[in-house]
Amino acid sequence: MSLLPVVEKYLRANHVPPSRFGRLVAGDPRFVFDLRRGREPRAATRARVLAHITGETAAAGREVAHATAR
Repeated sequence: MSLLPVVEKYLRANHVPPSRFGRLVAGDPRFVFDLRRGREPRAATRARVLAHITGETAAAGREVAHATAR
């Protein structure tokens, strides 16, 4: 599975600029732009990106659940 579609979907859904995402997750503001040009990240970087995305998604779900429970 390619990492780029997952990252692109996350960026759109969360309105996160590509450079901010790259800086936060990979320490590289060009990370997403390089993915778009064909860069294949190392396994550790890929795992960190996916963990960030799933962690953010889970956190958002918990916030919604907490807000609706009130």
